[in-house]
Amino acid sequence: MPERARNLTSTEPRTFCSLSTSSLLARAVSRHKMASMGDPVRLERDISRAIELLDKLQRTGEVPPQKLQALQRVLQSEFCNAVREVYEHVYETVDINSSPEVRANATAKATVAAFAASEGHSHPRVVELPKTEEGLGFNIMGGKEQNSPIYISRIIPGGIADRHGGLKRGDQLLSVNGVSVEGEHHEKAVELLKAAQGTVKLVVRYTPKVLEEMESRFEKMRSAKRRQQNNIPQ
Repeated sequence: MPERARNLTSTEPRTFCSLSTSSLLARAVSRHKMASMGDPVRLERDISRAIELLDKLQRTGEVPPQKLQALQRVLQSEFCNAVREVYEHVYETVDINSSPEVRANATAKATVAAFAASEGHSHPRVVELPKTEEGLGFNIMGGKEQNSPIYISRIIPGGIADRHGGLKRGDQLLSVNGVSVEGEHHEKAVELLKAAQGTVKLVVRYTPKVLEEMESRFEKMRSAKRRQQNNIPQ
């Protein structure tokens, strides 16, 4: 077996997935020329082939099966699938006019940054919803003017988001169709959602406790305002 493959299988599963997956995806794009500058990247097939290869290697007995099984579990995990989805999404939207290799490496760095920023929270997810005349079926709250992130505050029962099932109340909205809304005003996110046509791709991260804290803060502010209004002489 090539030395490179031996080193790969000896990596700790969680460390391999969290620190190296994006770099591996970047090399896959540049090495195999999977996509030209304007084409989407689809890496699911390559990951499936890697899993099949691990099955074959386990049958040969050339590598300790425990290490191969650990790597296989990583490639089949929800976390690794989330890394792939975010990587593909960033690759499609990154604004770099250069070679596929440079584009792939820039995408890998952006993907690692996105997951590093989510440390201690749920990892980022890509949710794609159809845009129809009935809207997207969810409400958002928060924004820079309120000194808070932008969150999904309500999933409308029976609406598009509810029927799709990929979005949750408590999801922090990170980007809309490739445009970041982190640190942006509420209206910026609203405008991007309204301008979307056909489908809308959202990158979100589930942090319900932060939403609960934000709602509690807003409720205290509303209560204080009501008390102030009640104390005004008539």
